[in-house]
Amino acid sequence: MSELRVVTDLAECRDVWERAFPRENLSDLWEVRDCFQEHFQRPAHFLVGDESGEFTAFLPLSWIEESQCYGYFPGETWSGKTWLEQNRVVARDADSLTRLLAHCPSSYHVRYLCPLDPAAGNGHPVDEIGYLFHPPQYEYDIERYFEEFSHKTAKRLRKELAEIEAPGVEYRYDEFNDFNRMVELNMGRFGEKSYFHDARFRESFRALAALLRERGWLRLTAVLIGGEVAAVDMGCLRDGAYTLLGGGTHGGYPGVAKLINIHHMRRACEERMQSVDFLCGDFSWKKLFHLAPRPLYLLSNVAVQT
Repeated sequence: MSELRVVTDLAECRDVWERAFPRENLSDLWEVRDCFQEHFQRPAHFLVGDESGEFTAFLPLSWIEESQCYGYFPGETWSGKTWLEQNRVVARDADSLTRLLAHCPSSYHVRYLCPLDPAAGNGHPVDEIGYLFHPPQYEYDIERYFEEFSHKTAKRLRKELAEIEAPGVEYRYDEFNDFNRMVELNMGRFGEKSYFHDARFRESFRALAALLRERGWLRLTAVLIGGEVAAVDMGCLRDGAYTLLGGGTHGGYPGVAKLINIHHMRRACEERMQSVDFLCGDFSWKKLFHLAPRPLYLLSNVAVQT
């Protein structure tokens, strides 16, 4: 039976992380996590179990002072909750998972987890649902997608989009200064409830945008209506997977969020992408738009997360 050890040195944490996890999803990349670690500076507390060079258990944690509990590394928070999705836990069986969680020295609230190894046991509560659009499902034809709607609903949607576009719509791509405009729009709409109200989160996101730009993965999409910027979205296109990470909309253009989301889907079909990930968030349009649900799971011994 392997013994669990604790790793707190960030250089060693990175080494363990990169040996334990694949690089499939954007959030699997240590470089992405480090954009947030740099600005939040949470103490790392990685629980590691290995045997004969093979990981039997691994849970990367960060201490979140204001919540007085551990969260998933790097503990980047908005409104008291971590934000990065598709987090991973290594546990080769149910006993490994039990021992792993028992080794946590305080309360833990670990969100947005990918499904665990079936051997580690099922029945973990769903944290939130993510939503995806899969262009291959529609043979990369957006019109086939619209066929999923009733005739009445499709007609209404097309009418709404046409009304939004009536003053004249333009799309602008990958103008890096639009990052600042996105932040301004988001904060203008949501004030203190904006992701970007916290300077740590805002600067983490700025660092992430710079990283994605350097790698050639950054997608900035601006919608201009009548010459005015009405919406900006930031995304990442990597290996055919398009992930929408954040955005901002102008309150003077109702429905523009719907317009830009349909635009992402249409563009994904044109460019033959494999998926568009709209992330979690209980927004009614995601269900109405027939997006594919993807549950993410929770491990917690905190009764109420504030």
